[in-house]
Amino acid sequence: MAAKKLYESFSKSLIDEVHRWSAMKQTGVSLRYMMEFGSRPTERNLLISAQFLHKELPIRIARRAIELESLPYGLSEKPAVLKVRDWYLDSFRDLRTFPEIRETNDELDFTQMIKMIKVRHNNVVPMMALGVQQLKKGLNPKMDYDYLDEIHQFLDRFYMSRIGIRMLIGQHVALHDPNPPPDCVGYIHTKMSPMEVARNASEDARSICLREYGSTPDINIYGDTNFTFPYVPTHLHLMVFELVKNSLRAVQERFMDSDKVAPPIRIIVADGIEDVTIKACILLFYIAM
Repeated sequence: MAAKKLYESFSKSLIDEVHRWSAMKQTGVSLRYMMEFGSRPTERNLLISAQFLHKELPIRIARRAIELESLPYGLSEKPAVLKVRDWYLDSFRDLRTFPEIRETNDELDFTQMIKMIKVRHNNVVPMMALGVQQLKKGLNPKMDYDYLDEIHQFLDRFYMSRIGIRMLIGQHVALHDPNPPPDCVGYIHTKMSPMEVARNASEDARSICLREYGSTPDINIYGDTNFTFPYVPTHLHLMVFELVKNSLRAVQERFMDSDKVAPPIRIIVADGIEDVTIKACILLFYIAM
Protein backbone atom coordinates (compact mmCIF):
# COMPACT_ATOMS: atom_id res chain seq x y z
CA MET A 1 0.00 0.00 0.00
CA ALA A 2 2.79 2.41 0.91
CA ALA A 3 4.59 1.65 -2.33
CA LYS A 4 1.41 2.37 -4.27
CA LYS A 5 1.01 5.73 -2.56
CA LEU A 6 4.66 6.43 -3.30
CA TYR A 7 4.25 5.91 -7.04
CA GLU A 8 1.05 7.94 -7.09
CA SER A 9 2.80 10.95 -5.56
CA PHE A 10 6.21 10.83 -7.27
CA SER A 11 7.48 9.85 -10.71
CA LYS A 12 9.07 6.46 -11.29
CA SER A 13 12.25 8.12 -12.53
CA LEU A 14 12.58 9.97 -9.22
CA ILE A 15 12.02 6.78 -7.24
CA ASP A 16 14.61 4.96 -9.32
CA GLU A 17 17.05 7.79 -8.66
CA VAL A 18 16.34 7.64 -4.93
CA HIS A 19 17.16 3.93 -4.91
CA ARG A 20 20.34 4.51 -6.88
CA TRP A 21 21.58 7.26 -4.57
CA SER A 22 20.64 5.34 -1.43
CA ALA A 23 23.14 2.65 -2.46
CA MET A 24 26.01 5.14 -2.62
CA LYS A 25 28.49 5.40 0.22
CA GLN A 26 28.09 8.44 2.43
CA THR A 27 31.11 10.42 3.60
CA GLY A 28 31.76 10.82 7.30
CA VAL A 29 32.65 14.31 8.52
CA SER A 30 34.28 14.72 11.92
CA LEU A 31 33.63 17.60 14.28
CA ARG A 32 37.36 18.39 14.21
CA TYR A 33 37.34 18.68 10.42
CA MET A 34 34.26 20.93 10.43
CA MET A 35 35.87 23.15 13.04
CA GLU A 36 39.19 23.42 11.19
CA PHE A 37 37.56 23.93 7.79
CA GLY A 38 35.01 26.41 9.13
CA SER A 39 37.62 28.53 10.89
CA ARG A 40 38.36 30.03 7.46
CA PRO A 41 34.93 30.75 5.91
CA THR A 42 36.32 32.26 2.71
CA GLU A 43 34.28 32.36 -0.48
CA ARG A 44 36.37 29.49 -1.80
CA ASN A 45 35.77 27.35 1.29
CA LEU A 46 32.05 28.08 1.24
CA LEU A 47 31.98 27.07 -2.42
CA ILE A 48 33.79 23.81 -1.62
CA SER A 49 31.39 23.16 1.27
CA ALA A 50 28.33 23.72 -0.94
CA GLN A 51 29.71 21.44 -3.65
CA PHE A 52 30.27 18.71 -1.08
CA LEU A 53 26.74 19.07 0.36
CA HIS A 54 25.27 19.07 -3.14
CA LYS A 55 26.57 15.51 -3.54
CA GLU A 56 26.42 14.29 0.06
CA LEU A 57 22.95 15.36 1.20
CA PRO A 58 21.06 13.43 -1.53
CA ILE A 59 22.79 10.22 -0.42
CA ARG A 60 21.83 10.66 3.22
CA ILE A 61 18.29 11.80 2.44
CA ALA A 62 17.72 8.98 -0.07
CA ARG A 63 18.74 6.42 2.55
CA ARG A 64 16.21 7.76 5.00
CA ALA A 65 13.45 7.80 2.38
CA ILE A 66 14.12 4.14 1.52
CA GLU A 67 14.19 3.15 5.19
CA LEU A 68 10.81 4.80 5.68
CA GLU A 69 9.41 2.44 3.03
CA SER A 70 10.33 -0.78 4.82
CA LEU A 71 9.38 -0.39 8.48
CA PRO A 72 7.93 -3.33 10.44
CA TYR A 73 4.34 -3.80 11.68
CA GLY A 74 2.93 -1.58 8.93
CA LEU A 75 4.47 1.60 10.34
CA SER A 76 5.44 2.70 6.82
CA GLU A 77 1.75 2.95 5.87
CA LYS A 78 0.69 5.26 8.69
CA PRO A 79 -0.33 8.73 7.45
CA ALA A 80 2.17 10.58 9.64
CA VAL A 81 5.07 8.42 8.42
CA LEU A 82 3.98 8.83 4.81
CA LYS A 83 4.05 12.58 5.37
CA VAL A 84 7.63 12.40 6.68
CA ARG A 85 8.62 10.20 3.74
CA ASP A 86 7.21 12.78 1.34
CA TRP A 87 9.29 15.51 2.99
CA TYR A 88 12.43 13.46 2.36
CA LEU A 89 11.48 12.79 -1.25
CA ASP A 90 10.69 16.47 -1.82
CA SER A 91 14.07 17.43 -0.37
CA PHE A 92 15.85 14.82 -2.49
CA ARG A 93 14.18 16.21 -5.60
CA ASP A 94 15.12 19.78 -4.67
CA LEU A 95 18.76 18.80 -4.25
CA ARG A 96 18.98 16.73 -7.42
CA THR A 97 17.32 19.37 -9.59
CA PHE A 98 19.62 22.12 -8.31
CA PRO A 99 22.22 22.87 -11.00
CA GLU A 100 25.94 22.36 -10.57
CA ILE A 101 27.53 24.85 -8.18
CA ARG A 102 30.28 26.76 -9.96
CA GLU A 103 30.48 30.24 -8.44
CA THR A 104 29.55 32.32 -5.41
CA ASN A 105 26.06 33.21 -6.63
CA ASP A 106 25.33 29.51 -7.10
CA GLU A 107 26.56 28.85 -3.57
CA LEU A 108 24.34 31.57 -2.12
CA ASP A 109 21.28 30.22 -3.94
CA PHE A 110 22.11 26.71 -2.76
CA THR A 111 22.44 27.93 0.83
CA GLN A 112 18.97 29.46 0.69
CA MET A 113 17.59 26.22 -0.70
CA ILE A 114 19.06 24.00 2.02
CA LYS A 115 17.82 26.46 4.65
CA MET A 116 14.31 25.79 3.35
CA ILE A 117 14.96 22.05 3.43
CA LYS A 118 15.99 22.32 7.09
CA VAL A 119 12.76 24.19 7.89
CA ARG A 120 10.72 21.59 6.00
CA HIS A 121 12.04 18.89 8.31
CA ASN A 122 11.54 20.79 11.57
CA ASN A 123 8.58 18.63 12.63
CA VAL A 124 9.98 15.22 11.69
CA VAL A 125 10.36 14.05 15.31
CA PRO A 126 6.79 14.84 16.50
CA MET A 127 5.40 13.52 13.21
CA MET A 128 7.24 10.20 13.62
CA ALA A 129 5.98 10.03 17.21
CA LEU A 130 2.46 10.51 15.87
CA GLY A 131 3.07 7.69 13.41
CA VAL A 132 4.06 5.35 16.23
CA GLN A 133 0.90 6.32 18.12
CA GLN A 134 -1.16 5.58 15.01
CA LEU A 135 0.54 2.18 14.81
CA LYS A 136 -0.13 1.35 18.47
CA LYS A 137 -3.85 1.97 18.02
CA GLY A 138 -4.00 -0.85 15.49
CA LEU A 139 -1.88 -3.37 17.39
CA ASN A 140 -2.94 -5.95 19.95
CA PRO A 141 -3.49 -3.99 23.18
CA LYS A 142 -1.80 -6.82 25.12
CA MET A 143 1.45 -6.38 23.19
CA ASP A 144 4.31 -4.94 25.22
CA TYR A 145 5.49 -2.02 23.09
CA ASP A 146 8.82 -1.97 24.90
CA TYR A 147 9.72 -5.12 23.02
CA LEU A 148 9.21 -3.67 19.55
CA ASP A 149 12.97 -3.65 19.18
CA GLU A 150 12.95 -3.23 15.42
CA ILE A 151 11.07 0.05 15.65
CA HIS A 152 13.21 1.31 18.51
CA GLN A 153 16.39 0.49 16.61
CA PHE A 154 15.09 2.17 13.48
CA LEU A 155 14.09 5.32 15.33
CA ASP A 156 17.51 5.51 17.00
CA ARG A 157 19.26 5.26 13.61
CA PHE A 158 16.80 7.59 11.97
CA TYR A 159 17.14 10.34 14.57
CA MET A 160 20.93 10.04 14.64
CA SER A 161 21.04 10.43 10.88
CA ARG A 162 18.65 13.37 11.08
CA ILE A 163 20.99 15.08 13.54
CA GLY A 164 23.86 14.53 11.12
CA ILE A 165 21.96 15.98 8.16
CA ARG A 166 20.81 19.02 10.11
CA MET A 167 24.31 19.52 11.48
CA LEU A 168 25.81 19.57 7.98
CA ILE A 169 23.20 22.03 6.75
CA GLY A 170 23.26 24.19 9.87
CA GLN A 171 27.05 24.37 9.95
CA HIS A 172 27.23 25.52 6.33
CA VAL A 173 24.49 28.12 6.83
CA ALA A 174 26.03 29.40 10.08
CA LEU A 175 29.38 30.02 8.38
CA HIS A 176 27.69 32.86 6.48
CA ASP A 177 27.11 34.80 9.71
CA PRO A 178 29.22 37.98 9.39
CA ASN A 179 29.27 38.41 13.19
CA PRO A 180 29.54 34.96 14.77
CA PRO A 181 29.40 34.63 18.57
CA PRO A 182 32.76 34.57 20.37
CA ASP A 183 34.61 31.23 20.25
CA CYS A 184 32.13 29.80 17.74
CA VAL A 185 32.82 28.22 14.37
CA GLY A 186 29.40 27.81 12.86
CA TYR A 187 27.41 25.56 15.19
CA ILE A 188 30.53 24.51 17.09
CA HIS A 189 31.55 26.26 20.31
CA THR A 190 35.31 25.84 20.60
CA LYS A 191 35.27 26.42 24.37
CA MET A 192 31.97 24.91 25.43
CA SER A 193 31.51 24.42 29.18
CA PRO A 194 29.63 21.16 29.87
CA MET A 195 28.92 22.42 33.38
CA GLU A 196 27.15 25.49 32.02
CA VAL A 197 25.18 23.43 29.51
CA ALA A 198 24.24 20.95 32.25
CA ARG A 199 22.99 23.79 34.48
CA ASN A 200 20.85 25.28 31.72
CA ALA A 201 19.46 21.92 30.64
CA SER A 202 18.70 20.98 34.25
CA GLU A 203 16.80 24.21 34.85
CA ASP A 204 14.77 23.63 31.68
CA ALA A 205 13.96 20.08 32.83
CA ARG A 206 12.99 21.28 36.32
CA SER A 207 10.63 23.83 34.76
CA ILE A 208 8.88 21.03 32.87
CA CYS A 209 8.68 18.89 36.02
CA LEU A 210 7.31 21.80 38.06
CA ARG A 211 4.65 22.50 35.46
CA GLU A 212 3.60 18.83 35.26
CA TYR A 213 3.71 17.86 38.95
CA GLY A 214 3.60 21.12 40.90
CA SER A 215 6.96 20.44 42.54
CA THR A 216 10.39 19.20 41.54
CA PRO A 217 13.42 17.58 43.20
CA ASP A 218 16.57 19.60 43.67
CA ILE A 219 19.52 19.08 41.36
CA ASN A 220 23.16 19.27 42.42
CA ILE A 221 25.79 19.46 39.68
CA TYR A 222 29.40 18.44 40.27
CA GLY A 223 32.38 18.95 38.00
CA ASP A 224 35.19 21.26 36.96
CA THR A 225 33.69 24.64 36.11
CA ASN A 226 36.84 25.60 34.19
CA PHE A 227 36.78 22.58 31.89
CA THR A 228 35.83 23.29 28.26
CA PHE A 229 35.99 21.39 24.99
CA PRO A 230 34.78 21.94 21.41
CA TYR A 231 31.26 20.68 20.82
CA VAL A 232 27.77 21.70 19.69
CA PRO A 233 25.95 23.18 22.73
CA THR A 234 22.45 22.51 21.38
CA HIS A 235 23.23 18.82 20.94
CA LEU A 236 24.61 18.41 24.45
CA HIS A 237 21.75 20.46 25.90
CA LEU A 238 19.22 18.10 24.36
CA MET A 239 21.01 14.99 25.65
CA VAL A 240 21.37 16.33 29.20
CA PHE A 241 17.80 17.66 29.18
CA GLU A 242 16.40 14.22 28.32
CA LEU A 243 18.63 12.53 30.91
CA VAL A 244 17.58 14.92 33.67
CA LYS A 245 13.92 15.01 32.64
CA ASN A 246 13.65 11.22 32.88
CA SER A 247 15.44 11.23 36.24
CA LEU A 248 13.15 13.93 37.62
CA ARG A 249 10.07 12.07 36.49
CA ALA A 250 11.23 8.82 38.10
CA VAL A 251 11.94 10.48 41.43
CA GLN A 252 8.85 12.69 41.39
CA GLU A 253 6.48 9.82 40.65
CA ARG A 254 8.15 7.63 43.29
CA PHE A 255 7.66 10.25 46.01
CA MET A 256 4.44 11.84 44.76
CA ASP A 257 2.25 10.19 47.41
CA SER A 258 4.94 9.92 50.07
CA ASP A 259 5.40 12.05 53.15
CA LYS A 260 9.16 11.86 52.63
CA VAL A 261 11.10 14.56 50.82
CA ALA A 262 12.26 13.53 47.37
CA PRO A 263 16.05 13.13 47.26
CA PRO A 264 18.12 15.46 45.11
CA ILE A 265 19.47 14.33 41.77
CA ARG A 266 23.21 14.52 41.34
CA ILE A 267 24.59 15.40 37.92
CA ILE A 268 28.27 14.50 37.62
CA VAL A 269 30.36 15.89 34.77
CA ALA A 270 33.67 14.02 34.46
CA ASP A 271 36.32 14.77 31.85
CA GLY A 272 38.58 11.97 30.67
CA ILE A 273 41.57 11.81 28.36
CA GLU A 274 39.48 11.22 25.25
CA ASP A 275 35.88 11.60 26.39
CA VAL A 276 33.45 13.39 28.68
CA THR A 277 30.93 11.56 30.86
CA ILE A 278 27.74 13.09 32.23
CA LYS A 279 25.88 10.93 34.74
CA ALA A 280 22.67 11.39 36.71
CA CYS A 281 22.65 9.76 40.17
CA ILE A 282 19.90 9.35 42.74
CA LEU A 283 20.59 8.63 46.42
CA LEU A 284 19.12 5.13 46.45
CA PHE A 285 19.18 4.75 50.24
CA TYR A 286 16.81 7.68 50.33
CA ILE A 287 14.34 5.76 48.20
CA ALA A 288 14.73 2.58 50.25
CA MET A 289 13.76 4.29 53.52
